[in-house]
Amino acid sequence: MTFNRNDGRSESDFRKVVITYEGLDRVDGSARFTFGTTECIVSVSGPVEVRPASENPSQATLEVFIRPLASLPGTDSKSISNTLKAIFTPVLLLSRHPRTLVQIVGQALCGTETGGGTGSVGRGWSASLTATLINATTAALINTGSIPMKGIVCAVAVGVLGEPFSDDRIFVVDPSETEVPSLSASGCFAFLYSSTLQSSEEKSQNASPPFSLIWTNFSSSHGMPFNEADLSLAADVASNAASRIWAEMKQSIINIDKMVVSIPRSRGVKQAAIKTEESTADESSDDEKVEI
Repeated sequence: MTFNRNDGRSESDFRKVVITYEGLDRVDGSARFTFGTTECIVSVSGPVEVRPASENPSQATLEVFIRPLASLPGTDSKSISNTLKAIFTPVLLLSRHPRTLVQIVGQALCGTETGGGTGSVGRGWSASLTATLINATTAALINTGSIPMKGIVCAVAVGVLGEPFSDDRIFVVDPSETEVPSLSASGCFAFLYSSTLQSSEEKSQNASPPFSLIWTNFSSSHGMPFNEADLSLAADVASNAASRIWAEMKQSIINIDKMVVSIPRSRGVKQAAIKTEESTADESSDDEKVEI
């Protein structure tokens, strides 16, 4: 059986990637990341003064707030906030700035029929939207430059078209919203790229640094049985695609000074919605840069 993607892409192709380093006010860094029409924006503030109740004497306090395109943040938004905090806490060198606050605020700039960006309770953020949000967070941290990191995190979604255990099933990268109902399994894979990781014998394409899978939520869909072999195969497909995301991220650094003043109002997103919960008074610069 042959599966044809509705947008003409091959199974290993993701949609057009656009990385924009924004110039939002009252934050230390911000960026937008898109896979086709799936888009997120993230701002980062810090290190800044922290409330005494949240002060940690050994490391900076990390707060993550994620907002849907419409409505107030609900259970799904809080869940994805916790996910991002779990992904980036071990990646950021928070011990370099004890007794301070690092705040990440993200927002979906798209609505989907599968939930997520529209804030649908209990329907979750789609795998592609989750990957977009993780990549936007990484780009915003790169734009900030004042928060040291062990490496950079790149994420990509992978879905399975076809019945589980079938030899005809195929693994597709970056499934679009219209493909989600046809997937028998799907998930987001996040990889850490860092020169501090142990090198493997296999060299990934684009000569990327060593990488390691640090998080995934790959699972079956529609109550179908889960094939554990699919997880390993999906991870291999995701690692190849994520290496290309890493290359896109590296290439985008040349545009880091070409900042946009604000988000077009036609997208229905107010700039105030992406501002941090606390005003940033510290305007000092930091010479530490992220090595990619």
